[in-house]
Amino acid sequence: MADKRRMNLHFLGTAGYHPSDRRQTSCLFLPEAGIVLDAGTGLYRAAPLIKSDTVRIFLSHAHLDHTFGLTCLLDIVAKKKLRKVFVYAEQAKIDAIRTGMLHPLMFPAEIPIEWIPLESMRDDTMVIGKATIRWFPLLHPGGSIGYRIDWPKLSLAYVTDTTAQSDSAYWDVVRGVDWLIHECNFNDKEREFAKMTGHSWTSEVLQGAKRAKVQNLVLTHLQPVSESNDPLDLAQVLSKHRDIGPDRVMVAEDQLCIELNSK
Repeated sequence: MADKRRMNLHFLGTAGYHPSDRRQTSCLFLPEAGIVLDAGTGLYRAAPLIKSDTVRIFLSHAHLDHTFGLTCLLDIVAKKKLRKVFVYAEQAKIDAIRTGMLHPLMFPAEIPIEWIPLESMRDDTMVIGKATIRWFPLLHPGGSIGYRIDWPKLSLAYVTDTTAQSDSAYWDVVRGVDWLIHECNFNDKEREFAKMTGHSWTSEVLQGAKRAKVQNLVLTHLQPVSESNDPLDLAQVLSKHRDIGPDRVMVAEDQLCIELNSK
């Protein structure tokens, strides 16, 4: 079972908005669990990492920087001979993807996906193997969904495309999680633009994660055309605000792999 093996988290794409020479857009992969979090342009990198005949993709919302990678599934399914690809999302987001990006005039091939509306579940939690997966709403234009995954000895939460306000309800959901993967689309100097577009900035994420007693914080979904994408700038920001965040804070890079643990 997944919790008895080494659990690796691969960052296949770490940018928001659009890809750059340095970063593909948002996509995380847990090969041992067969779980993908968002399907940005980085999804094409998943093929050599797949360890099972089933992959489950959990979408936060339908914006293209989180869904365009679904068009790569034709190659991935063919290469890996996948038996099933499940995609979980809110029904309205599924409808938008299927009638928009995957409309025959936009993508003239049928992708072998089994679509699972989150509303079809009995409540906001499902169990897959040893993992309990909970989803929760986030404030963002058009709406977004965050996820928390709990194994017997490990917990991880994924929060993207939202403003990390101190009174945001999701902080209670992710409280005490071992690993929080949180968007940091802007730095502190761009906080007003972050508020306008429904995104987060550095110090607000750090403060929220510390209040929620998060053990490890990884910043991702970085703005590709902003100085917040500059590792030197982020290092300065993190150094300046080190005392307001969790003990361990990392900035994700494409193809970073973290061996997860609860320590």
